[in-house]
Amino acid sequence: MGFPPKPALPQSLGFVLHDAARLLRKRFEQRARGVGLTRAQWQVLAALARNEGIPQSGLADLLELEPITVGRILDKLEQGGMVERRAHPTDRRTKLLYLQPQAYPMLETMRDLATATQAEAFAGITDSEREMMMRLLILMRGNLIAACNAAPEDTAQLKAKAGARHG
Repeated sequence: MGFPPKPALPQSLGFVLHDAARLLRKRFEQRARGVGLTRAQWQVLAALARNEGIPQSGLADLLELEPITVGRILDKLEQGGMVERRAHPTDRRTKLLYLQPQAYPMLETMRDLATATQAEAFAGITDSEREMMMRLLILMRGNLIAACNAAPEDTAQLKAKAGARHG
């Protein structure tokens, strides 16, 4: 005697987005295995490439990692000659982060791997569908940033409105 089939659950947006992002990371990591960096190291390099001159604490906030974790990753990258910590001009306790010339070929390799991975992900999706998806995701991101930055009373109003719709 077998179990009755489970009803198909509708796909939730959060689950599908999370799963697609997880699989993109997984596929990128498969491609990047021979490059010589851990995922955490390439994430730090990529974030630093977009934010050179940022303090270590700012980079930790940006990556949503603990400062000690980012510090350890930066230690390895600094030992590998890819990152440099420089003194802040007015705060001697703060170090500002900069890429070293050795990091740029690695970043180029990472971009090539990302491009190939994205091409796999977008297989069977037309250019117009891809553009529409990106526009919608950017709009969603903006909506969510605004909601996260909303005053607490705004959040309470949103909860009340959502409860009225579902209640």
